[in-house]
Amino acid sequence: MDMKIVVLDGCAANSGDISWDSIGKYGELTVYDRTDRSEVVSRIGDAEIITTNKTVIDRAVIEACPNLRYIGVLATGYNVVDVEAAHEHGIVVTNVPGYSTDAVAQFTFALLLELANRVGAHDASVKDGGWVRSKDFSQCDADHGACGQDYGYHRLWQYRYEGGRDRTCIWHEGAGEQPDEESPAGWRLDKLG
Repeated sequence: MDMKIVVLDGCAANSGDISWDSIGKYGELTVYDRTDRSEVVSRIGDAEIITTNKTVIDRAVIEACPNLRYIGVLATGYNVVDVEAAHEHGIVVTNVPGYSTDAVAQFTFALLLELANRVGAHDASVKDGGWVRSKDFSQCDADHGACGQDYGYHRLWQYRYEGGRDRTCIWHEGAGEQPDEESPAGWRLDKLG
């Protein structure tokens, strides 16, 4: 007799572009996209193996499903499973501690670049017509902190208008030293505050 395997919230790990066949070869597989709290026990039934992502497997569920032998959490933590109750009933609980490491690093840098460049705010401003309404080539949006950039002379000048009146300039040059001459906007870097 084949083991019964139930995937309680398959949509969290597989939106439909991956086959479940590699798991299905080990038993009778049933995959649910999502499982409501009221459906957990009935969907597990007499299954020996289940996987979950956000569906909570607490003591009541564990005690109502005596055939359960394995709970695979399709995430990095165990917070959706009563691990103590599982241990008391001899149920093995595993998780996926190292998935998406590269994606996390990539997303971290994406967020850093967003903080530094405010691309999202600038995008929203452009979509709202800010670029078209701008009287200048380099659009600055005081409401969202988004601003255009002027590239030239191997320097990047970024002007941020806050509240429509205060302005700061962030300067970068490959060599790293501050020039003695005034900026293209007529400001001396050492006099900015």
